[in-house]
Amino acid sequence: MNYRANVIGFRVHGIKQNRARLLFFMLSLLTLNFSFLTAVGAEAPKRIISLSPSTTEILFAAGLGDNIAGVTTFCDYPEEAKLKDKIGGMSNPSLEAVVSLKPDIVIVTTDGNPEEFERRLRSIGIKTYIFRARTIPELAGGIRDMGEALDEKERFDALAAEIEAGIDKIKSERKTRKEKVLFIIWPEPLVVAGPRTEIDDAINMLGAQNIAGTAVTEYPKYSLEEIIRQSPDIIFIGAGKGMDSVSGGLLNRLSNLKAVKEKKVFFVSDHLYRLGPRVIKGLEELEMHLNK
Repeated sequence: MNYRANVIGFRVHGIKQNRARLLFFMLSLLTLNFSFLTAVGAEAPKRIISLSPSTTEILFAAGLGDNIAGVTTFCDYPEEAKLKDKIGGMSNPSLEAVVSLKPDIVIVTTDGNPEEFERRLRSIGIKTYIFRARTIPELAGGIRDMGEALDEKERFDALAAEIEAGIDKIKSERKTRKEKVLFIIWPEPLVVAGPRTEIDDAINMLGAQNIAGTAVTEYPKYSLEEIIRQSPDIIFIGAGKGMDSVSGGLLNRLSNLKAVKEKKVFFVSDHLYRLGPRVIKGLEELEMHLNK
């Protein structure tokens, strides 16, 4: 009887041991699987969709051009951006186009992209990152944040530091100015750069005064009478295809203006049209003309 009890007890003990081993083995597999998934999730995104020209330029400048799977129809710089698959405009991107490109992450902005679109992306399980910088002083910080989100801290920190150095250099050389500046975006109808724009930031950083800086909207329509009344010392006209000929009629009508008489009208590049790495070149270009 004791013998049978011992045998049964031994078998029961063995079964318990086997179950314990099996349980331990299964838990180990789960732990390994979880670790593997965590590691995969932490990898830098290989397929990125950018929903604004600014963030597209930042990605290229940081060396991630090859990782860009799609961009908007407005993303035309650098030249390589034109070759990327298009997902629609900034204000009306195509959800179907985005999904078809199978992105690891979609970069949206608070300046131009619909909030609802970002929510829809998240609702179907597509990871998003919101680029929140809106001004030149916020640019470097926004780039660093993007680097964290993309697990590319070193690249983006280096780009941010380069931009900060450029801004600091310009600030250190800034002169005390009294010039009143007008920046024309388009002559017919007459649209100028107003407050809360990169152009307004640049003019203020250089110590000059944007005569449209107190307007209600970012890009207000202006009248000839208002320009004549405020009499800017310098007029900048954003460069574009045929802009010099298109602007001819406007400048003729402003021929008695001080800036026109003194040949203080300058056609400049579009570097300041987007909040990206090229704003430094834009600042330098405006500063060069202000010093003439």
